[in-house]
Amino acid sequence: MRVHSGECPSTCTSCGKSFKRPSGLKQHMTIHSSERPYKCTSCGKSFNLSTKLKQHMMIHNDECLYSCSSCGKSFKQSSTLKRHMIIHSGERPYKCTSCGKSFKRPSGLKQHMTIHSSERPYKCTSCGKSFKRPSGLKQHMTIHSGERPYKCTSCGKSFNQSTNLKQHMMIHNDECLYSCSSCGKSFKQSSTLKRHMIIHSGERPYKCTSCGKSFNQSTTLKQHMEIHNDERLYKCTSCGKSFNQSSNLKQHMMIHNDERPYKCTSCGKSFNLSTKLKSHMTIHSGERPYKCTSCGKSFNLSTNLKQHMMIHSGERPYKCTSCGKSFIRPSTLKSHMTIHSGERPYKCTSCGKSFNLSTNLKQHMTIHSGERPYKCTSCGKSFIRPSTLKSHMTIHSGERPYKCTSCGKSFNLPTNLKQHMMIHNGERPYSCSSCGKSFHQSSTLKKHMRIHNGECPYSCSSCGNSFNKSSHLKRHMMIHNGRS
Repeated sequence: MRVHSGECPSTCTSCGKSFKRPSGLKQHMTIHSSERPYKCTSCGKSFNLSTKLKQHMMIHNDECLYSCSSCGKSFKQSSTLKRHMIIHSGERPYKCTSCGKSFKRPSGLKQHMTIHSSERPYKCTSCGKSFKRPSGLKQHMTIHSGERPYKCTSCGKSFNQSTNLKQHMMIHNDECLYSCSSCGKSFKQSSTLKRHMIIHSGERPYKCTSCGKSFNQSTTLKQHMEIHNDERLYKCTSCGKSFNQSSNLKQHMMIHNDERPYKCTSCGKSFNLSTKLKSHMTIHSGERPYKCTSCGKSFNLSTNLKQHMMIHSGERPYKCTSCGKSFIRPSTLKSHMTIHSGERPYKCTSCGKSFNLSTNLKQHMTIHSGERPYKCTSCGKSFIRPSTLKSHMTIHSGERPYKCTSCGKSFNLPTNLKQHMMIHNGERPYSCSSCGKSFHQSSTLKKHMRIHNGECPYSCSSCGNSFNKSSHLKRHMMIHNGRS
């Protein structure tokens, strides 16, 4: 009769959860006691219930008794088949009373309800971090133990979760079952397709309670929340830098060991992240699926479009705490902060010159190697930087999308417009410490400083004469070439 009345007389003394039957309470108590009396004779894995051991044993005997009549897929349990059938019917019988969202399984609804309750009853004994689900705690504990029991039979890579191994296996079989009805893009997982569909709908259901910013994924919101609490549990043993996510630390560690496992099949270039390889591949394919609704400009990544949109909106969310200057990108703010700190950790092994960014050092190294990897398809001219090639291409296209609101003059780059605007407002932010003369640009100040320090970086390969400007060297070379 308790099934009909809803009465739950058996209560857990540890967490207060109630059950209709004493057997249900007994089963639940194993969560708190960690008791696992049922052991698998094949692999030694232990379970808190005999039913779970029975279910586990099917992995070893590979028995699949229950088949789907729609797609022919087989399952080891009738309950798993029943859950699978919902994919074909599209049925979502479990509805959230708070927001109305529906789910295929009661476990999905239960998991979703934690968003509204913010309850985190499962706590890690090693670092004190709390979780909403016991599975989340179990997964987290592998960070401390380093346990990776799920191994790929093709490449030997190990994982801490069976789901991660399953996802990884798709790399080897290259199977993409789930296709987007809007753009035709295919995915290996239904969850990835679901996340992708948000790009088309523009839906951002996950909102930050601290600043109101919205996100299209719960994981992105979770990651964002760490900005407010500034929790950085994961520390690099090589340089001491701390991170708020284990994945970020793992990514950072590749800098020290120079690991680049993701290789481009077209040009052989390697990357430390699969996302960077994916981004790089658009250079070869020319694919630019993300289009700006304001000016029509297209981009190969949604993040690039998002950053571009700030040009139209004028939004600059990243502010310098030292001088108040704001930036569109966090990377630009990070670069700017080195002006105040004077930090230049990246040193050239050829000439000893130091830089505040690794990208600047990389670009500088091409001066010594003579490498110019970015070539113009119209005239064949090569460049050290992709940005310089992009700027050069406007000579052929004649495109000048950036217009001055004061005089109407147009420019091919936003930096050129910004520089031009200083003529109207009279701004000269770069001052010489020796004579006090001010300049519109930092590059002009740099050139000016050569008058005071006597630096002549441009040398003639024919006679050894040195010059403080490249234009002077170019003019000098005419003497050797027989031109006046």
